[in-house]
Amino acid sequence: MQLPYWETIQRWLHRWHPLKNVLLFALLIISFHYLFILWDSKAHLYPFEQQVKELFAWASMLLLNQSIWILYHIFQLDFFITLKDQSIHLQAHNGQWVSLMVSPGCTSLKQWMHWLFLMILFPGPLKHKLWYIPAGLIIIEWVNVIRVVGLTLSLIQWPDKFHFFHDYIFKTFFYFMIFIMWVFWVSFFIKEKKPEISKS
Repeated sequence: MQLPYWETIQRWLHRWHPLKNVLLFALLIISFHYLFILWDSKAHLYPFEQQVKELFAWASMLLLNQSIWILYHIFQLDFFITLKDQSIHLQAHNGQWVSLMVSPGCTSLKQWMHWLFLMILFPGPLKHKLWYIPAGLIIIEWVNVIRVVGLTLSLIQWPDKFHFFHDYIFKTFFYFMIFIMWVFWVSFFIKEKKPEISKS
C-alpha cells in the first residue's frame, strides 16, 4: 500500500532532478576554491611550493607571449612590453599611457585545477573524460588569452574602468565558459535513469 500523496512527491522529485547536477557542480567548484585558498595560505602549497611557483611563472610568460602575439598580429596595436614585470604598455584613446601586468596570478592554472577537480569527481564515462578533460584545459587557456586581450583592448577605450572589466566582465566570462563546458558534458555524456513514477 502506497503512502498518501506518494505520486505527487515522486512527480515533484522528478521535476527537480536536474537541479541535483547543478548543486553538485556548485559544491565542487566552491569546495575547490576554498581548499586551494586553505592550501596556499596555511600550508604554503606544501609539499609542492617551489614547483607550483615555477609552474605559475612559466604559465604567466606563456600567457603574455600568446596575448601579445594576438595584439600585434590580429589587432595590429602599437605597444611595448617590460619583461621584468611582464607588462604590456600602450596609449589609450585619450593619450594616457596605460599598462597591463600579466602576473603569475593571471594564469589559468587555478582554473585548470578547478576543471580537473570538477571533472575527475563528477560522474561520467571514463573513456570520454580521457579526451574531454584535456580539451577543456586547452579551451580554458585560450579563454584566458581572450581575457587578457580583452582587458588590454578595454584599457584603450576606458582606461579608468580596469577593475570593472577585470572583476565583473572577464572573470565572469571565464567561469561562465567553464560552466558551459560542464553543461555540454552533462547534456551529451551523462545518461541518467529517469525516476519511475508509479501509476498504481
